Amino acid sequence: MTNNIEITESRIRSLQTMANRLRRHSLLSTTEAGSGHPSTCLSCAEIVSTIFFQFLRFDLKNPDNPGNDRFVLSKGHAAPILWAALGEAGAFPLEELMNLRKIDSELEGHPTPRSPYVDVTTGSLGQGLANAVGMSFASRLNKASNQIYVLLGDGEVAEGSVWEAASLASHYCLSNITAIVDVNRLGQSEATMAGHNLDLYSSRFKAFGWDTKIVDGHNIRELISALEYAIANSGRPTAILARTFKGKGVSFMEDKDGWHGKPVGDPELLQQALSEVGGDELPSEKLSLREPEKGLPIEAEPAGYAVSCDYRPEDKVATRQAYGKGLAKLGRLNRKVVALDGDCKNSTFSDLFLKEHPDRFFECFIAEQVLVGAAAGLASQDKIPFASTFACFLTRAYDFIRIAGISGLNLKLCGSHAGVSIGEDGPSQMALEDLAMMRAVGGSTVLYPSDAVSAEKLVFEAARTKGIAYIRTSRPATPVLYSNDEEFPVGGSKVIRSSGKDQATLVSAGVTLHEALKAADI
Repeated sequence: MTNNIEITESRIRSLQTMANRLRRHSLLSTTEAGSGHPSTCLSCAEIVSTIFFQFLRFDLKNPDNPGNDRFVLSKGHAAPILWAALGEAGAFPLEELMNLRKIDSELEGHPTPRSPYVDVTTGSLGQGLANAVGMSFASRLNKASNQIYVLLGDGEVAEGSVWEAASLASHYCLSNITAIVDVNRLGQSEATMAGHNLDLYSSRFKAFGWDTKIVDGHNIRELISALEYAIANSGRPTAILARTFKGKGVSFMEDKDGWHGKPVGDPELLQQALSEVGGDELPSEKLSLREPEKGLPIEAEPAGYAVSCDYRPEDKVATRQAYGKGLAKLGRLNRKVVALDGDCKNSTFSDLFLKEHPDRFFECFIAEQVLVGAAAGLASQDKIPFASTFACFLTRAYDFIRIAGISGLNLKLCGSHAGVSIGEDGPSQMALEDLAMMRAVGGSTVLYPSDAVSAEKLVFEAARTKGIAYIRTSRPATPVLYSNDEEFPVGGSKVIRSSGKDQATLVSAGVTLHEALKAADI
C-alpha cells in the first residue's frame, strides 16, 4: 500500500500506459511546433507518470493552495511532458497540447508562471533545487505537510548552484524535498561527465547530507518504492538517482547522441516512433491527482502601513542600518515578510529582523545563488522575501534574478556597501554595475535611498511594489536630509537645493548626493 492506493499489477500497467501516453503527446506536440526536446521527455516518462498519478496531491481548481504538493521541472526543456501530464490530469483539454510553443499559448517551450500550474520559470538549468529550498521554507512557515518534488537532468547537476542548494537543504533538514535526477547519460553536445555512474551521483549527494536511492528510472515499481521511502523519511532530504535512456522507446533515438532539441520532423519516422511507444490506449484504471491537505490558514496582507521614523536633523546614520531597522518594523506589521541573508547580516543589518522575527529569517551563508533562488521559491508561495547581501556579490546570482523577473515574482533584494564609498576594501568589494544590472531586469524597480529616513520609508515602498524591487544601501554614516514625515513614492524624486541663480542641475542619489551638496556649498 502507498498513499492509500494499492499497488497491484493492474495499477503498474496503468501507470506504464500513462507514461507511454506522455511519450506520445511529447512527440506529437514537438513535431507540431517544429521545435522542442522530445528525447529528454521520453527518458523521464515513467518518473513523471509515477509522481503525478501515484503521489502528487494537488487541487487543479486552486493551484495556490498552500497544502498542494509542488512539482518543479528543473530540467525545463522537458516542458512538453509537463504539459502532457497536466493535460492528462484535467488541467486543460488535451487538444491544447498542439499549441505548444505558440506565442499566444501558456504552454511555452520552457515552463513559466504564465501557466497557473507553474510556480517558477525553469530552463536556465541548475535553479529548480534552490527554488525548492524556498518552497520548503514556506511549508515550514505555513505548517504544511506538503511534498516538494524536483526533477533534475543529469547534465544540470554540473552546475554549482545545485550543490549550494543541496548543502542548504541538508543544513535545514528539509525532508519534504525529493530530488529525482533523470540520469539519461547524454547532454546537449556529448555525454555527461559521469555518464551512467549512478554510484558517483549517489556519493556526491550523500556527501552533502542527503539520503539516496538508486533505481531503474523506467521501472515503475522501483520508482514507487523509492518515492515511498522519500516521503517517509522525516530527517533529511532524499535524492533518487534514476538510470534512464534519452529517447527511451524510440529505436532510432534511444541512447543515441545528436537528438537533443530535435523534434521528429519526417512523417514516416514520426509514425514509426508513435508505433514504437504506443500509448494510444487509455489506462485500465482511472488515474488522477490526489486531494491536498485542507484547512491551512492563509496569511492576510495588511491594507496599509503606518510608517514612522524617529531621526534627528543632526544624526548621521548609514542607510544600510536604517534598512535593517525598517525591515524589522515591516516584519511586525506583515507576517508574509521573510528575510534571508548571505552571511552578511551584521553588515547589511538584516540581523535586526532576525532578533525580532527569528522564525522568519533564513541564513543562506556564502552562497548567493541559493540565497536568491530560495527567495524566489518563497515568493512563489505568496511570501514577501527580502534577500540581503553585499551589492557586488549579487552579480553571482544575476541569472537567478533574471529568471525571477521572467517569473514575475514578488522578490525584494537589498545590496549593501555599494559604490566606491567603501574605499580601502578595494575594487573587488565595490558594486559599480548593480544599478545597470538591476535596471535590465524587466519590470524591476530600483530604489536608492540617500539618508536614514528615505531608507526606512523605501523598505515599505518596496514591500508595496509588486515585482522585483532592489534597494541599494551604503556603508558610510551620512547626515539625515529629510524630516521624519517625508514620503517617497516610487518613481518620484526630491529637489534638495535650488535658487534663481542656478546654472547646472546635479542629479544624484546615495552617498553621491552628499558629495553633490558639498559641491553646491562651494
